[in-house]
Amino acid sequence: MIADEVAMVNPDLVVRDRKGEVYSVRYEAVNAMLLNEFLKEHRKVEQLEKDVAVLTSGLQKVSAQLELSKPAAQTVLNDQ
Repeated sequence: MIADEVAMVNPDLVVRDRKGEVYSVRYEAVNAMLLNEFLKEHRKVEQLEKDVAVLTSGLQKVSAQLELSKPAAQTVLNDQ
């Protein structure tokens, strides 16, 4: 039964009868829980996107510094 599986994941999401048996799923609570979990994950993704932007910017700066610090190409003349 689905309600039993829901109870294993989160006991607060089910209603029990007088005997303590799972009677029903509190679907309104499931929706709220899912929204909460979605919002938490969304905030994590937003933070990761910010972190990637910062790291990308730093990488671009380091790459530019490396380009500037490369020695200029030298031409060697062979006198024959």
